Amino acid sequence: MKRDSVLSLVGIAKKADKVASGEFQTETAVKSGNASLVIISREASGNTRKKFQNMCSFYRIPSYLYGTREELGAASGSEFKAVLAVLDDGLAGAIVKKIEERRDH
Repeated sequence: MKRDSVLSLVGIAKKADKVASGEFQTETAVKSGNASLVIISREASGNTRKKFQNMCSFYRIPSYLYGTREELGAASGSEFKAVLAVLDDGLAGAIVKKIEERRDH
């Protein structure tokens, strides 16, 4: 099985202590201006998706639907996560690039 480069980069961000995971931490990171990117699980509820997509739009932070709750959780060091924020501009840029590349295929 090919390793998912997006989730690998999230794991690197986690090791660098540059990830806020879970709804409360992600919301705090977005509202405080610390978030560079928000990733929302494709399995997140409609309300969670809408809440974070609207919040990210308001605060002008890119957000993407990506991965399962289990995949995001594993990449961020826990069991399940519906949403997480990347707190580093460089890592966020690399993750966005990988997500965009996947969309082009």
